[in-house]
Amino acid sequence: MIAQLSVHPIGEGTSLGRFVRKGVAVIKKSGYKYEVGGMSTSIEVPDLDALFELVKAVHAAHVGEGAERVVVDLKIDDRRDKQATIESKKTSVGAGPCARP
Repeated sequence: MIAQLSVHPIGEGTSLGRFVRKGVAVIKKSGYKYEVGGMSTSIEVPDLDALFELVKAVHAAHVGEGAERVVVDLKIDDRRDKQATIESKKTSVGAGPCARP
């Protein structure tokens, strides 16, 4: 299962790097494969329970960092017909490192 996660603390100013670093640290500690992008983080997890526990932990990290309001954007790709990974999805559309015009 692949998920795309973006967590936004609201009302914390324009620089949110400290929140992002806390959230990524939680994801890294989980041991799941992940990839940080410019606007969100992709994560490979075994199932919904694992994903929701991870999302709860990232949310808690933002609150622990002082966020008074947190918005979570989550997309889930639960592919049942074959194994899918972050890398296989990128390969299937010919995406590599940064594409340039």
